[in-house]
Amino acid sequence: MAGHGIIMTIIIGLIIGVIAKFLMPGKDPGGFIVTVILGIVGSFVGTWIGRALGMYQPGQGAGFLMSVVGAIILLLIYRLIVGRRTA
Repeated sequence: MAGHGIIMTIIIGLIIGVIAKFLMPGKDPGGFIVTVILGIVGSFVGTWIGRALGMYQPGQGAGFLMSVVGAIILLLIYRLIVGRRTA
């Protein structure tokens, strides 16, 4: 059943990444893989922010909203880095 957890993580990451890109429209290089990574890592960023703010206890993961916030922050950073590289 370990494969099931990985598949669910990828699906949830894709959903979070798509929502972040929808909330911050613009031209982004990268496709499906970048969107999935954005959502998955965004969840980790959201967890870190939530713990720093005292919203989550150790062992708790970010909720849906904080995962989207984390993904939006990553998308902003990604655009700043890629924008500098292409300019």
